[in-house]
Amino acid sequence: MYKHLLVPIDGTPLTTPVVEQAVEFARDAAARITFFHAQADYGATGDGSLLQAMAPAAFADAAAGNARAWLARAAAAAAAAQVACETLIVVSDRPHEAIVEAASGQGCDLVFMASHGRRGWRGRLAGSVTARVIERSALPVLVCSVESQATQGVEQRALRAIRDEHRSLAAVLRAVQQALHDSPGRTPADARLMRAALFYIQAYPERLHHPKEEQTLFRWLRQRAPDSVAVIEGLEAEHRSGTQAFAELRRALEAYEAGEARGRETFEQALQTFTESQWRHMATEEKLLLPLASRHLLPQDWADVASAFESHADPRFDIEAEQSFDRVFTRLMNLAAAAAPR
Repeated sequence: MYKHLLVPIDGTPLTTPVVEQAVEFARDAAARITFFHAQADYGATGDGSLLQAMAPAAFADAAAGNARAWLARAAAAAAAAQVACETLIVVSDRPHEAIVEAASGQGCDLVFMASHGRRGWRGRLAGSVTARVIERSALPVLVCSVESQATQGVEQRALRAIRDEHRSLAAVLRAVQQALHDSPGRTPADARLMRAALFYIQAYPERLHHPKEEQTLFRWLRQRAPDSVAVIEGLEAEHRSGTQAFAELRRALEAYEAGEARGRETFEQALQTFTESQWRHMATEEKLLLPLASRHLLPQDWADVASAFESHADPRFDIEAEQSFDRVFTRLMNLAAAAAPR
């Protein structure tokens, strides 16, 4: 049985189902995963070389792109299933060669990837790339079957959107914990990362994710399955207590940044309390609530849920939040990488 999978991902809409299938396969096989992304060499372009000379910090962000965000979500999905994983990014304009080299170099015994037949910078792992990997690899290549976004049912789309948002929150919390771990003793953790992480948690899960759960998923499930009310009410109570715990976390960060006595210890405790409560909450939703919804909700209910989670418009702030919060999340993951010790 295979024990170490290389899973190339490219950030297209099919990344989520590929990651889900790979994590399930690895869990059943008691295997570990290396999630991998081959990133084009931005510095070799005219725009990239100019930006590198004029604004190195901006170049670093542009060169990093979204890869760390994609890999962070994948790692969070593996962690939720208790599957050991690592992530790897290499710069290469020949992704099939980079995949084969990475699989060998990381000691993998299986390449697990998808074929979805489209090329371009948003689809670097296209069918032709998969075919080239199969031709060149000395290792077995398992090509999984995934549906395009256009052919996915509304239930699949809704469930994957909800799980993706859970993975994003988990990745942010893991990044903050790692930053604290990497700055032991009295050394202050990266303040930009801490503040950006708390902004993301307040502005996205608290103001968008939870309200949309209550206004669509919870509302429809209450109507279709009265025996689910106890679970729903427990989750709604956790939304409220989570808001209070977040307020305590924010106050603890302010005390830590101000250098107050025991400020770091208080912040670490507040972060641990908030993180554990969020993980328990997301686990309850994914293990209890979502299966109930799959059994009881009707197609029109799922269409409403999918529409809400895929749009992310927040009328209270008059913004279209999906792209802006994706950028915040990407920036967070790049900040976390920059803050990590070399």
